[in-house]
Amino acid sequence: MSVTSSDAASHSGALEGSNAQRGLWSSRLAFILAATGSAVGLGNIWKFPYVTGENGGGAFVLVYLLCIAVVGIPIMMAEVMIGRRGGRSPVKSLSLIAERDGLNPVWKVVGAIGILAGFLILSFYSVIGGWAISYVGTTASGQIAGQSADAIGAIFSGLLSDPTTLLAWHTLFMALVMVVVVRGFARALSGRSAS
Repeated sequence: MSVTSSDAASHSGALEGSNAQRGLWSSRLAFILAATGSAVGLGNIWKFPYVTGENGGGAFVLVYLLCIAVVGIPIMMAEVMIGRRGGRSPVKSLSLIAERDGLNPVWKVVGAIGILAGFLILSFYSVIGGWAISYVGTTASGQIAGQSADAIGAIFSGLLSDPTTLLAWHTLFMALVMVVVVRGFARALSGRSAS
């Protein structure tokens, strides 16, 4: 199917016309910081040193960086390109792009899977975030200072055995996440106050 320049221009306008209705990053730095924070994730902070030590140290880091270069960066670039091209939610962007290019409309399922993946990641990291906030309080109160590894393990086991406390820390973490989302990533990263 050939597309004339006028058809492409009118469709491009339809795709990019939504830019006025959606939020835009305040600067390239704000986008880079948000993308980096999203890509790095908590796993690279709390689990990566352990996995590195268990799997060969420097050799593991080289394989890890190679995998990021070969798999991670192309996927991130594709996500950014789809987002910029569609200008809508993942499902609507993929549906719109598939329709425009004459592809199967089932591509919107890929967008739905992306949303589901984000939800599952949040449900996992929100628990860890609750643990981290709990440990900030435990550390600040001095309960961990001078303790043996077994004693610190017992403190953590005590936290895990108390569902009410776990729910409270999880709820606090999710409330903080909601505050950041409501204020908007671009405003939070650029230092502008929410209006």
